[in-house]
Amino acid sequence: MLSDRPDWATDGRDWPHRDASRFVDAGRVRFHVQVMGSGPPLLLIHGTGAATHSWRDVAPLLAEHFTVIAPDLPGHGFTTGRPAGGLAMPAMAQALAALTATLGLPPEIIIGHSAGAAIAARMVLDGAASPRALIGLNPALMPFPGLAARIFPTLAKLLFVNPFAPHIFARIAATPGEVERFLTRSTGSRIDAVGVDCYARLFRRAGHCAGAITMMAEWDLDALYADLPRLALPVTLIHGAADAAVPADGVRHIAERLPDARVEMLPDLGHLAHEEAPALVAERILEAVQTAGQRSEVSSPRA
Repeated sequence: MLSDRPDWATDGRDWPHRDASRFVDAGRVRFHVQVMGSGPPLLLIHGTGAATHSWRDVAPLLAEHFTVIAPDLPGHGFTTGRPAGGLAMPAMAQALAALTATLGLPPEIIIGHSAGAAIAARMVLDGAASPRALIGLNPALMPFPGLAARIFPTLAKLLFVNPFAPHIFARIAATPGEVERFLTRSTGSRIDAVGVDCYARLFRRAGHCAGAITMMAEWDLDALYADLPRLALPVTLIHGAADAAVPADGVRHIAERLPDARVEMLPDLGHLAHEEAPALVAERILEAVQTAGQRSEVSSPRA
């Protein structure tokens, strides 16, 4: 019988960029984190249900220019332990700040995918990080509209209190082809076999599923949405136009709430755009970092 948590010796035996992996204790969390490259520190924050494998093709490209830091979030992948405050957004933000402080690598650039973009924003808003630019990939930064705003959080909380829910999800994930069908249906993306296999290894572990469910149950996008006008740094939102999870109109609306934001749409790509077209997304990230520096100079002219 499989154990509750993903196992590094078996599930991680040939994990993407295993040679860049290390385990770091920060506060109450033992992080699995990958560090590669040299240059200014750049923090990559994956989304709900993912792990470091999500950056398998983007990270090496960025490592040609930056020191890339890519952790598994608490509750996810091979990271163990629980931050003070659980898996709520502020607690996650503080946990990542503790990790980067322990590594001695305060991030100059933060990139978050989906819910990872919300954590990145919370880090800045709460003073847990002071990057010069923030980039959101298919960012989940606003509450679900209308009736869904009540249904989805309630569903997550019901799953959270049901001890069998993670095990049910893990059993479903063990069905051949089910993980690939789920990813395509829920994200609008088609990713390579390596990525599907990594997601399948994680989803087959009830502990990983429980981490994703708990994170959803403790999420508070309403508070983040109210705070977004205080996010006073250059923000670039890169979004796959075929995203089945986060609507493009919502991303444009978020940009309007931010003091300094721009949106770039990527045609024909879904919610996992960075896994579908890593070279294109890495190119857009590098352009966004360069543009952010120019925007900062314009907004803060020298006396």
